[in-house]
Amino acid sequence: MLTRRGFSGGFAGIAGCILCEISTGFLATEVSAQTAPAPTPGVRRKVLSQVDGPAPGYTTVIIEGEIDPGALVARHTHPGIESGYIIEGALELPVDGQPTRVLKAGDGFQVPANTPHAGSRNGDKLTRFTSTYVVEKGKPLASPA
Repeated sequence: MLTRRGFSGGFAGIAGCILCEISTGFLATEVSAQTAPAPTPGVRRKVLSQVDGPAPGYTTVIIEGEIDPGALVARHTHPGIESGYIIEGALELPVDGQPTRVLKAGDGFQVPANTPHAGSRNGDKLTRFTSTYVVEKGKPLASPA
């Protein structure tokens, strides 16, 4: 099943999440539902595709996103791995248990399942990214941490 839906989400100061506009719920709904939370200023995401797999009980979701200059992504977790790529701009990515990384265009990143992370200090330019989530089916794509 291929879906293409827009949704917004975002930040609440430094208690943020990078690839999951949580602001209290980037997509804190079941992945299969793909309902859009209320817009959060400064962060936009669009689901490019969602398919079952790669194994029974899992769903793969690909998104594209934008973070406005100075916006923060609230601290959150995902019920599976997140793999991302910075298309343009920059972003500071604090991930629990790892040194904070400053990502720039061309950099990729991974966040382990159920690991709190956030996004901040993206400077004075728009940050564009794409992320792929392989998450447990039927669980919220993101939850506040």
